[in-house]
Amino acid sequence: MDLVIAIYELCSGFPREEKYELARQMRRAASSVPSNVAEGHAHGPGKRYRNHLRIALGSLGELSTELEIAIRLKYVTGKQLAGIESQLVRTRQLLMAFIGRCDDD
Repeated sequence: MDLVIAIYELCSGFPREEKYELARQMRRAASSVPSNVAEGHAHGPGKRYRNHLRIALGSLGELSTELEIAIRLKYVTGKQLAGIESQLVRTRQLLMAFIGRCDDD
């Protein structure tokens, strides 16, 4: 959830013409991560949960790519990205751990 808030805050500084393009994609990808974890968790342990975790992992990958685009377009500075990068890494680690636990079941 902290990653979602950080992305929303980051996108608020994008140029006006990007508020409904790249920023919208980034916000949707970011919010998809915890949403898919929650939806999968609601189904209980098993294949459906694991599938939703993998979808969340895909959304995280999409967000990483969109952040790279924002960097190349100079919408984001290295300083702005520093905290978000650590959140991306930590979120990926958590998702991989959850997926690993599902595979153990």
